[in-house]
Amino acid sequence: MTPRPADSSTTTDLAILRALRAHPQGHVSGAELAQQLGITRAAIWNRIRELRLHGYDISASPQLGYRLESAPDLLLRDDLLAQLGGTRVVGRDIQVFQQTASTNDIVEKLARDGVREGAVVLAESQTRGRGRLGRKWVSPPGRGLWCSVLLRPRLAPSQATRLTILAAVALARAIRDTTGLEPEIKWPNDLLLRGRKVAGILTEMHAEVEQVRHVILGIGVNVNLEATDLPPELRSVATSLKLELGVAVDRAALLVALLHHLDEGYARLGQGHFDELAAEWADRCGTLGRNVCIRTGSREIRGCAESLDDAGALLVRTEHGHLERIIGGEVTLTR
Repeated sequence: MTPRPADSSTTTDLAILRALRAHPQGHVSGAELAQQLGITRAAIWNRIRELRLHGYDISASPQLGYRLESAPDLLLRDDLLAQLGGTRVVGRDIQVFQQTASTNDIVEKLARDGVREGAVVLAESQTRGRGRLGRKWVSPPGRGLWCSVLLRPRLAPSQATRLTILAAVALARAIRDTTGLEPEIKWPNDLLLRGRKVAGILTEMHAEVEQVRHVILGIGVNVNLEATDLPPELRSVATSLKLELGVAVDRAALLVALLHHLDEGYARLGQGHFDELAAEWADRCGTLGRNVCIRTGSREIRGCAESLDDAGALLVRTEHGHLERIIGGEVTLTR
């Protein structure tokens, strides 16, 4: 299925939304906007009308100018960039699609086309969203965050797990900042609330023998899903932020917080501070200190999850006293 862009936004819309969001309690002069952008006040008014058609409630006063009263529950590129306000790497470019098969597939094509790192692709819905181990990820339209981020880290392939750790910490922080909820991390890639999965991370890597070429961080968050949006077989093990809070969550605000924390964490990783990220991950992780059963292919490892190593792999003390280094697999908590 060919992806369909969700919006055809312009730099003019970006400038208008950025100005409106910079003055949440006040008005922005139409004359100042026109002068700043080098266009007429009539052109500004035309763009305001278009934004209103998207669902933005923008009041207008002949004396005071324009003010943003409320925004729709939409993921629009210009508004996301306006709220983001600028980052070092992650979020320097954002693409939004109304529907696509998988955002990871789009980012894979961008990576092969040489697009620089930090590009973010979002979809309002996915027809073939996927999680780890080839599982399908339910992605109903307008209910969640289904996004992928392109990174080109200077890491050895054995260190790529660090990016999953980074993403889990950033996502936990973003959920806390936006909702006040404190999700628990389940190694290697799940975030849980009251023991139920609310978000997942799919890390796909392309590498040479000694160097990672690019990594795609696929992130799915059940934001405003109702119980009926989940297949019956998942309702006992999955949840959403709305189901936990009892009220809808601002998806755009959650995404902006996520991109800020990803960007900040990626910078720390590049500066050699993975130990700080690992320490925060460990504080949030419900897997460490627990007895686990890990299945990797046909192999089954049982023991106690002790810690992470410097590359982000899980260290498990087996029933026989050996310390096993695990970089992936299906984890089950055991007694």
